Amino acid sequence: MEKIHPSSIIKGDVKIGENVYIGPYSVIEGKIEIGDGTYIDSHVVIKGSVKIGKNNKILSGVKIGFPPQDVKYKGEDTEIIIGDNNIIREFTTIHKATGEGEKTIIGNGNFLMAYSHIAHNCRIGNEVIIVNGAQLGGHVEVEDYAFISSLCLIHQFVRIGKYVMLGGGTHVKKDIVPYALCYGTPDAEIKGINSIGLRRRGFKGERLLNIKRAFKILFFSDLNTTQAIEKLKNEFEGNEDIEHLINFIEGSKRGITK
Repeated sequence: MEKIHPSSIIKGDVKIGENVYIGPYSVIEGKIEIGDGTYIDSHVVIKGSVKIGKNNKILSGVKIGFPPQDVKYKGEDTEIIIGDNNIIREFTTIHKATGEGEKTIIGNGNFLMAYSHIAHNCRIGNEVIIVNGAQLGGHVEVEDYAFISSLCLIHQFVRIGKYVMLGGGTHVKKDIVPYALCYGTPDAEIKGINSIGLRRRGFKGERLLNIKRAFKILFFSDLNTTQAIEKLKNEFEGNEDIEHLINFIEGSKRGITK
């Protein structure tokens, strides 16, 4: 059964699953789907075209589906898709996309802490942690298991690779390769691999050693990026972790943080 507080406002084509709670003074307006078991606290506003999966927790003051802060946006119909088992803490903002038919996407099992901002056209993977006050510009992509610390500033169109750890207050202007430990102000720098985070995710032994060797070739040798990539291809053929690293770099449009 739904538990909807009588002071909340539900308006438009709203589909609510089973065992959903909607707290006092929340506004759900537009073409909205809310999956089973989702908890929506007081004073939450969800507008526009939004699909929310199962068992999410959305706490007080969160704003989802507002128009993007983008001068190119002209009122076109766009969408936000949020997966299952996410925690979205107080006063987080998640904006709809720019561009007809485009989407802002958040995967499963993510933890978005208070006052974080997910701008238009962002794509967040699974089990990502975004800490208080971190700000993601438009079109940012974050791969699975990344950890973005408090007050990080992520430039638009930047990609954050999987298993990355970003230190608090880091300013990110170029892509951060997978597995990296990165921090620095005003400019981010790769400091090495995210050893602790990788071990927590089950990386060990030769697998971890290979990533360390790859980073030494990429960032701590006299080779330029093109030469380093060629060496990685020769030395780590068939290694899925290193192939993902190589593909990420070769797919970079903004260039990678060094």
